[in-house]
Parts: sequence; C-alpha cells; structure tokens
Amino acid sequence: MRILIANDDGYLAPGLHALVKACEGLGEIEVIAPEQNASGTSNALTLSRPLSVFRAQNGFRYVNGTPSDCVHVALTGLLDYKPDLVLSGINNGANMGDDTLYSGTVAAATEGFLFGIPSIAFSQVDKGWGELDAAAQLARQLVEQVIADGLKQAFLLNVNIPNRADAASLPLRVTRLGRRHASEPVIQQTSPRGEPIYWIGPAGDAREAGEGTDFHATNQGMVSITPLQVDLSDHASLPTWAARLDRR
Repeated sequence: MRILIANDDGYLAPGLHALVKACEGLGEIEVIAPEQNASGTSNALTLSRPLSVFRAQNGFRYVNGTPSDCVHVALTGLLDYKPDLVLSGINNGANMGDDTLYSGTVAAATEGFLFGIPSIAFSQVDKGWGELDAAAQLARQLVEQVIADGLKQAFLLNVNIPNRADAASLPLRVTRLGRRHASEPVIQQTSPRGEPIYWIGPAGDAREAGEGTDFHATNQGMVSITPLQVDLSDHASLPTWAARLDRR
C-alpha cells in the first residue's frame, strides 16, 4: 500500500502531522504539501512560474505552490509510481457546502481522483485543532475500512469531523453538500500608503442545512462523509438549453 498525503495548511500544520502519524503502519507514506498556508486556493495550478520541491528535516517534501500543484507534480513526475490512495488534511476548519468549491484541502484530494486514484479529504469542523488526535484516530479507522473494502475504483470523499474527544466513536453519516448564504461583505481598510485594501469577508451562514446535509450531520454530532464528483454539467437543464440554443 502506497499512500500520498497532502494538505492546504502547509507542511508544518499540526493536522498534516497528525494524519501522517495516524496512518503509520498502513503502508509506504509519502508527504508532499505546500510550503505555506494555501487555504482557499481551490483547484488552482501554478502556470506562470516554475515550481520547486524541497525536503524538510523530517522527510516531508514541500512545494512552493498550491495543494493541487503538490499532488499534480507528485503524480506526473516526482514519484516513480502511482499511489494506491491520496489523503488530504486534516484541515483546520470545516469544508462543507459551498466551501468545497474553494477548499485547497478538497482540491488536493480531487487532483488524485482526476488521476484515477481513490482520494479522501479530511477536515475538522471547528478551527483551532481542538481534539486533533481524536480526529486523526477517526481518519485512521476510515482509511482502514476503505482499504479493507478494496480500492477497486477511484472515488472522492469529503469528510468533516466534529472537534470532540469521542470523535473516533461518533456515528458516520453519508451526506450531500448543504448550501450557504452569500458571503459577508468585503472588509475595506486603508494601507500605510493611503490606498484602499480589501479583505474577503466571512463565509455566509448555512441556508440549506436540513437532514441529509453535511451541516446537519455535524450539527447532530456525527461525522459527515460526502461522496463528490467533478462533473459540473447541469444535466437537468440540457434539454431546455438545447431547445433554445442548438443550431443544426
């Protein structure tokens, strides 16, 4: 078993170290993570400059790029083998609902999935790394289960774990993505040079958080596991648009 582990909080992040430690003994582990925190970079690949790969004292490798860069470089040249499993996380904060579109944690796992590799993204619901060891224990259990079931085909799972000491024994619930309200307004400030600068505002509150969603599951003290896909086609509206726009 060969496992590639990445994240978006950077190679020094406690969540990454906890996930690596939790997976020890499952097989050969390779860590390739961003040099710096790359949260919110989504599936971006760096095309405007070359990338460099460095090795930390603990053996982790890190890239001066995005989470997707890390996995892409690993799978297209850095590694001389194809991993059996790609893991990402454990992220410092939730990746649920609309957040998954922006998440670097989910993006790293998605990159593995795009290359035909079973991939899992792990996040804690609350920021601050509270009860991280328990979350890592849950991650270990889930990885063991998918390995035991057989990695017969590629899949992409997005896992959100409540920050609880009993996280490893919480119920598991397969969910769909909820939805958020629009983000809060940008925060405008003035730079030392007197120029206006802007900070992206906080994420909006959950607006679709009913039963069956990731928001509902974690609010009820369960671990949310959401199977994801990358097909963004609006299949339901294809006939309508074809009738309006198709030119024969």
